[in-house]
Amino acid sequence: MLRRPKPTDSEADLLREQEHFLTSGAPSAASVVRRPDKRRGEAGEGEGRSGENEGSQRDVVTIEDLPDQLPSLTPAPPKKSRFKASRVTFEDEDAEERLDRHDTHISAVLSRIVERDTSSTPISLPAFTGMAFPKVLHRSETSNQVKVNNIISSLNFKISYHAEVFAADAASKIVWRSCFWLTNCHFHLQCYAVFTTMDASVNTEEDLPVKPQKEWVHMDKLEPEKLEWLRDLPEPRRKGTKKAMQARFDFAGTLIPPTEDLPTHLGLHHHGEEPERAGYSLQELFLLSRSQVIQQRTLSLSTLANILSKACAGEYVSVLKGSVTSTLLDAGLLFLLRFALDDSVEGVMSAAVHALKALLVCAEDEECLDCTFSWFRGLSSFPLLPSAQEEEDEEDEGLDESMKETAKEKEERKSDHEVARQDAVKGLLKMKLLPRLRYILEVVRPSPRVVQDVLEILTRIARHSSSSATQVLDCPRLMETVMSEFLPTSWSPSSQSIYGLPLSSAMKLLRVLATSGRHACARLLNSLGASERLSHLLSAEPNELLLEPTESLRITTEAYRLWAVAAGYGQACKLYIDLYPALVTALQSVHRLPPASDPLQPLQLQRFLALLSLLTQVTHTAGCHQELQAGMVSSGGEECPPPPPVSWGHVTGLQTSLMGHLKGFIKNLDDPLQKDGSLTLIPVYLVYLEAYRPCTLLPGRCIGGCPLLHWFNVFFHTRSSSVVCNAQAIPLGPEITNNLPGLACMGWRNRPGLVAPSSPFPLLTGLGLLLETITGIHKGLSSKVGLTVLGVFLFCCCLLVLYIFCFVYVQPKHRTNEVFMSISLISREGHSGGPEAVELGELKLHEETQKDTSPSLQTVGALLREACVQLPSIRGCFLTHLAHLESSVIVSRDALLGHNPWIKSHLLPELTGPILPSDWPFLPLLSLYEQSGVSDGGGLAVEELPQGALQAVTHCLQWLLLLEVWREEALKVVLPVAKFARLSCVFLCSSDLFLERPVQRLTWGLFRLSTKLDSLDLNVPPPGLASFQDLYSALVSQYEAVSFGDRLFSCWVLLPLQRRYSTTMRLAVFGEHVGMLRSLGVTLEQVTMMAFTSPPEDSLPLLRLYFRSLVTGTLKRSWCPVLYVAALSHVNSFIFSQDAAAQEVETARHSMLRKIYYLTDEVLLSF
Repeated sequence: MLRRPKPTDSEADLLREQEHFLTSGAPSAASVVRRPDKRRGEAGEGEGRSGENEGSQRDVVTIEDLPDQLPSLTPAPPKKSRFKASRVTFEDEDAEERLDRHDTHISAVLSRIVERDTSSTPISLPAFTGMAFPKVLHRSETSNQVKVNNIISSLNFKISYHAEVFAADAASKIVWRSCFWLTNCHFHLQCYAVFTTMDASVNTEEDLPVKPQKEWVHMDKLEPEKLEWLRDLPEPRRKGTKKAMQARFDFAGTLIPPTEDLPTHLGLHHHGEEPERAGYSLQELFLLSRSQVIQQRTLSLSTLANILSKACAGEYVSVLKGSVTSTLLDAGLLFLLRFALDDSVEGVMSAAVHALKALLVCAEDEECLDCTFSWFRGLSSFPLLPSAQEEEDEEDEGLDESMKETAKEKEERKSDHEVARQDAVKGLLKMKLLPRLRYILEVVRPSPRVVQDVLEILTRIARHSSSSATQVLDCPRLMETVMSEFLPTSWSPSSQSIYGLPLSSAMKLLRVLATSGRHACARLLNSLGASERLSHLLSAEPNELLLEPTESLRITTEAYRLWAVAAGYGQACKLYIDLYPALVTALQSVHRLPPASDPLQPLQLQRFLALLSLLTQVTHTAGCHQELQAGMVSSGGEECPPPPPVSWGHVTGLQTSLMGHLKGFIKNLDDPLQKDGSLTLIPVYLVYLEAYRPCTLLPGRCIGGCPLLHWFNVFFHTRSSSVVCNAQAIPLGPEITNNLPGLACMGWRNRPGLVAPSSPFPLLTGLGLLLETITGIHKGLSSKVGLTVLGVFLFCCCLLVLYIFCFVYVQPKHRTNEVFMSISLISREGHSGGPEAVELGELKLHEETQKDTSPSLQTVGALLREACVQLPSIRGCFLTHLAHLESSVIVSRDALLGHNPWIKSHLLPELTGPILPSDWPFLPLLSLYEQSGVSDGGGLAVEELPQGALQAVTHCLQWLLLLEVWREEALKVVLPVAKFARLSCVFLCSSDLFLERPVQRLTWGLFRLSTKLDSLDLNVPPPGLASFQDLYSALVSQYEAVSFGDRLFSCWVLLPLQRRYSTTMRLAVFGEHVGMLRSLGVTLEQVTMMAFTSPPEDSLPLLRLYFRSLVTGTLKRSWCPVLYVAALSHVNSFIFSQDAAAQEVETARHSMLRKIYYLTDEVLLSF
């Protein structure tokens, strides 16, 4: 039996099986049947074959004679044509002629086209006009159209003629199709030529703006519509117009007035809107920035950069409406610049970097921050974050806290546009700006200007927040590139490129990054090698650094500042020991001030100031050595900062030379040539001497060693400066947007302000700080100094002005509450129980008691005296209730006292609002109310008061009394209705707290002082409450439950029932709480009845309640005199009114009169 082939069979196995099959003679499983080919005339299987195919065995394979080698490849026989047998040929016929006769190529078709001679055919053209294009005419208006139709008819005749010629040819259909396509194209070409000739003939050379010459290139065919642009431009708008026009700028960013006629060779005219006006609008610049032409993209981005620079400088404030920067940001400038940074052309990319720098970086803000670096607390700065705005997320409403999205998850879910709209810097970081800047610095290696712009952009990003600074440090290879290329450890002077040379802007970037936190500073010093760079730059003199003089002074200044920031964390102090000889050498040149005519004098002064700031921070760190050493011994393994390597022995050796410098600068104030430089350096010396706070003798020696006349000389030079008076005139900067805040230091050198060169603020701050330190060390030094009160006053004033400065320049909308709070806190010590303050208060109150002899007012003077005595206890009470701010207080204390090893960051906290609420003096009272009172179904369940509650409430009321009498301005920020609502907690906290004698006396005094204000508006909802009616409902319920007719509580609930307030509260008393009318025993002499009776009541439901309470005896004169008289007055006015009224009112009047007839109360009838 034959087997089937297997996949594993070899060729020999297959051949062997085939031979076995043929030998056996078995029939095959499949047979081959050939179908006849009718085209070749073949017959079927049973029919005869041609002679040449007879006897062929196509399906037989001979295996035995199979050769070992493959046969050579020969071409297959050609296919036979079915028409070959019927074709007649001649032996002597030329093959070339036969080929030409039967050739159907396109060239053969074109060679047969014969056109008709139309040279003698007349053609009528339209009349000549001065228009650029011929006028469109209807065919019924002129006969010239017939001429044109004749031309077209002649072309159609050509088509039909050629069609007949080629149709007669018996070649094939392909020839006809090719001919038709060709003639159709020819027709369109001829039509175009005719109409072009007509158009050109209409516009003669006289009508064109220019006369074309024969030698001009490509002017053989005229294009009138394009030549129209060569005509003269229309004249600009007249100067008398008042219509607002679109702003247009030149390439330098200068605003071009609409009336200015500039020459066209400047390249400022274009074919867009308003072609007569020179310059480009913002919209046109945006369009050009996405052009395919490289030069247009570069030019538009450069122009935008110049516009942003001038807008930041305030040059458009008086001539443009709105903010240019805000308009550009709303139009998508951030995305435009980010896309341009990815351009492969270096010129476009460089222009985008320059525009981004103009948008983000304000040079004057940076100069201002550098100028204030050496001031007291000048190392610290606020983050340049946008104002915090709480967004309500509807998706999270009603969800459990565990199910709500975190802030980080919400931030990740936002798109780039949403993030950039709220925060421009954060939006750029989300768009991967830092990796692109790293690529530009590392791979592209652009020009020096672009490198400087990139470094300044990175500095601005680092100032944004600590998280942004961390992203700069974490960007792969970014800081490594900066350190290796722009802060090398060795270099040689080169004028070709700034790569390989140390740059001051790179050192400033490191300083700003170090300001963000001590961890970032440690990474810079240790991981990135900043400590090694400091050693190389500061161990030599500036003129030995192989750099330009200005750059060498700048980079050494920034190196000192970076070192000062690190020393402010207690770091890099070992470097102080290593470079001590270099520091002493640098100090020896400080007292030799360069002349004012020297162009390098400002840079040298800044270098001296940075050096003194470094010594101040090192001194502060050395003062913590002993405390940390003792803390490490007593910590017992607990976490404690290690003691720094410097101690008092390393810093006290400099005091002799520094003291001599200070005395010399004070004496030089009389020299006009050295006065400005001396006034610049004196404040930093004073701040440095204050750093010797633990050393009890050095500051005293400073003040005692300088004659008093010299100190008055210092004040003499600051007498003409007024910071507070000019604070309101300082502009806040029109180009500062919500998503890109700034410091608004535009033109700070030429305007009055805290940071102006003539500002006395740094001098007064340093002197007040030093005097406060001296008097705090030893009280006996006060008599020697003779300026104790003045020193404390100056220090307090300087701190207050500093506080105002922070909010005027950074967050104006948050400054009101903080200023009032700081005034209250500072003025708290001004009346520390002295007899003069008490006597003044008693005299003031004595004049008021002449008008009102109430016993409650007679005791206010005694209450003030008791409150002044209790000021330490009051302070302790508020500190107890502010214990949740202890961590913030500790951080602030460490920064003030210079506890550098405990400082976490020199970047101040984000300004999210006031540190304390505006009603912070009521805080103990509100805390007690929250602890003891629980709202339940409109009522109030009162629990037992915690221990010490009475004392806390007493101290709170005493403090409020002091503020109301002596510091009324401090509480003006709290609305009168808010004061009334918070004082109501005295009655709501407990059932008997208001009955305590101290609480009674203090609340009476506050009630009298608070209710005298005519601005008390109970229609305004108190902060924290939906409406005042809800609070009053709780008060009335509490009165009915626990008051027992208390006179104070009665006056408290009677106050909102005056006629000028809402009717809702009177309706609640006479409708739902009628029982309280039996205990409101306030006499008529204690109130002003006019406030309850005038004007007459016009509420009909309330009048009916008044009448019902009077008739039924619910309201009696003996129980509630005030409301009895008020209700009786209103009812009488209503019943006996002669004014016309509605039918319902008249019906109510008649009803009341009928009921009066049946009254039996003689007293009521007499009224």
